[in-house]
Amino acid sequence: MPKGYWVAHVDVKDPQTYEDYKAANAAPFAEFGAKFLVRGGAQEVREGNVRSRTVVIEFPTIEAAYACYESGAYQAAIAIRNPISDGDMVIIEGYEGA
Repeated sequence: MPKGYWVAHVDVKDPQTYEDYKAANAAPFAEFGAKFLVRGGAQEVREGNVRSRTVVIEFPTIEAAYACYESGAYQAAIAIRNPISDGDMVIIEGYEGA
């Protein structure tokens, strides 16, 4: 069964409130087995336009990735994040090729 990934690009307008969002998303991420692969580290754009912060989160399955996003706990976290950031996020199935 393929893993699932969240790939997000975000511009944060209020870093202090963004910390509240991060605290609020900890429980649903733990519940659904999320593992951060990239969490806002240094980046250098080589092509196109990208927001200032990139996050990549791995889930054990694509179903877990969807379920986490749709959970009540994560929806509550989104309510904290949305007013203080602009972003783009996709949930994508991992590649299981040889």
